[in-house]
Amino acid sequence: MELRYEFYIGASPEKVWEVLVSPEGTKKTFFGCVIESTFEEGAPYAYVGPGNDGDQTVHVYGTLLAVKPAQELSYCEHPGPSYYDNHEELQSRVTFTLEAVGNTTKLTLVNDEWTPAEHPSLNNAKSHWWMILSNIKTVAESGQPLDFGW
Repeated sequence: MELRYEFYIGASPEKVWEVLVSPEGTKKTFFGCVIESTFEEGAPYAYVGPGNDGDQTVHVYGTLLAVKPAQELSYCEHPGPSYYDNHEELQSRVTFTLEAVGNTTKLTLVNDEWTPAEHPSLNNAKSHWWMILSNIKTVAESGQPLDFGW
């Protein structure tokens, strides 16, 4: 199964990258989470924020596969320990690609390599990626997140 999304964003690839990796950007776009990582290929990372285990809940974690500022961010991910007892066995790959198109950025997201094929997070990913990507676009263009009413 491959989830694939393409968005055009009225901001530079550098600005979109900042939204993807900076604490200020991820808090606005990933439901209050920040990425904890050194942002080096092969390094561990975790999206950490409010959730089942309090303010420091690990929502997803894994290993960075590619880190090319303003071009590509790719990682394998596992759901956080508070979601599934077998979280270490559950994995998928996420790849963000940024490409300048005139004065805009084409953001392509591919979420694939789901193991097992009946990965329990797949259905959530199908709906949540639309919200996250819409939020990335809005924050990169306006600086403000969408109000989902939560």
